[in-house]
This record gives sequence, C-alpha cells and structure tokens, in this order.
Amino acid sequence: MVNSETIKEISNSLGFDLCGIAPIERFSGAPEGFHPRDIYKECKSVIVFAKTIPTEPLNALSFVPYSHLGSIIIQEIDNLTVQFTRKIEELGIGAVPIPSDDPYEYWEPDRMYGRAILSLRHAGHLAGLGVLGKNTLLINNQFGNMIQLGAILVNIDLQGDPIANYEGCLPDCEICLNSCPKGALDGITVNQKLCRAHSIYEHQKGYILKKCNTCRKVCPHVTGVN
Repeated sequence: MVNSETIKEISNSLGFDLCGIAPIERFSGAPEGFHPRDIYKECKSVIVFAKTIPTEPLNALSFVPYSHLGSIIIQEIDNLTVQFTRKIEELGIGAVPIPSDDPYEYWEPDRMYGRAILSLRHAGHLAGLGVLGKNTLLINNQFGNMIQLGAILVNIDLQGDPIANYEGCLPDCEICLNSCPKGALDGITVNQKLCRAHSIYEHQKGYILKKCNTCRKVCPHVTGVN
C-alpha cells in the first residue's frame, strides 16, 4: 500500500533534502484559479520537496555565480520532479508535476506582475517545510531560506505533515524591508514591478542575470532558525 512513508522514501532516494505532504483540505484559502484542483481536478494531496542552495555565492562580488547557480538548481529540481513523477506513476498513482519556477500563465504587463499556477512557498508551508518570512521567502528551521522548491499533485489521500509553527521572523525585525534597494517589500508581499526592474538584468549578449539577492542575504535566518 502506498502511503506517506513510501513517498518520503522515493524523495530520499532522489536526493531531496526536504519532503512534506499537504492534504488538499489545507488549500481552502487558495486564490480562485490557483487552487491545486484548478490544475488537476483529481488532486487529493500535494507533495512538496526541496533541495538546498549553496550559500557562499551570496557573498560573491560578481552576480554571475548566483545567477548561474539559480538556473542550474531550478533545472535540477525540474529534472528530479520528472523522475519523482515517473516513480509515483509506476505505483499506479496519478501524478502531475509543477514547475519549480517558469513557466506560468498569469501576467499583468503594466504591473510586471506574474503568478505561478501554484504558489510553492505557500504549498511548502502547508506541507510543513517552513514558515513565510517578511521577505516572502519560505524559511526552513534547518536550512533557512536557501532552498528551492518543487511539487507534485497526486490523486490519493496521504497523511499530511504537521504545519511548522516556529518563528521565522522576529516580531520587530525589519532588516529585509529596510535593506531592499527599491523598497519593494512591505512585510506581506513584494512589489514585483519595483523588484524586477532592479534585480533582473539582461546583458547585451542576451544573458538574463539576477543582480540582487539582498532580501535573502540579510535575513538573520538565511541559513536556519537558531
């Protein structure tokens, strides 16, 4: 019989550092059009997993290493998600993989506002992998905000993991808000237009580089919750 332990064993075999499960009932507050069942109507559970991101590139004087690292890890997560999906389907279970980053459909050009088909950071919270910080990143107690998430929707009921209840941000901490070069953070969400215009740089040769990681770097819990 396939259960949560079976799923965790597969996750471990693929080398994921974290894996949690959220029953579909936990997504009752999802925005209209962005609920797991808006993607896969048979969904009964959401499996969320993550791999850690090396931390020292945050301190590089060039933003090329951090940009390159991010692209590689997103591709690594997506490739492993496909392998995970295959292994689940071999067990006779319906499974739909979710991109770790792009692509997505929702886009407001005037606001430069995009929304993924499923918010992985919220799904990660509901699956017990962490708590949301004021910088809008998911903070895990062991690995901090240096994690990249992926998810798979499945058509079977699985036992959910406890939702994390540790303190991700200290109540009076506003380091990320005050450090953002464009003032794009308000402690709840991010102004994507301000953030994108500053942080995403297109090199004249055509490379897309990320030149700002301040909200991640300055967080006291960047590498874990002490």
